[in-house]
Amino acid sequence: MIVFNLICGNSHGFEGWFASAADFEHQQQAALLSCPVCGNNRVSKALHAPRVNTGSAPQSSERARHGKDDAQQYANVGSELVQMIEYVIANTEDVGAAFPEEARKIHYKEAPERRIRGSASREEVSELREEGIEVVALPVPRHLAGKTH
Repeated sequence: MIVFNLICGNSHGFEGWFASAADFEHQQQAALLSCPVCGNNRVSKALHAPRVNTGSAPQSSERARHGKDDAQQYANVGSELVQMIEYVIANTEDVGAAFPEEARKIHYKEAPERRIRGSASREEVSELREEGIEVVALPVPRHLAGKTH
């Protein structure tokens, strides 16, 4: 995995995790990337020092040396973004992997309108957008992922 600092057309900064630099380029060209703050699809790399995740867990001495736990690793995320994520979690129903199906049901008025969140693949997100269903990717930090509404 490689982590890039990204910036949208409205100058919002955020991180993106990709399998490779080529994966980033593919997603950028296919307009699959969007700003988690405003939804802008004009996303480019910001100045950054790349970090490559080798998949191995950091040694406890390395973690202690860097002094980062799960919550602290998101210290660079603005408090406004964290508040927005917490608001979304508190005010939406988590439908998990059923998100694409539930979003379609709501869009086509086969289910009552409600605020939902969940997970979807890039292909599913692209299909939803093609159908005119608004979808926003939201980077939920690990320490908030288990929260319920």
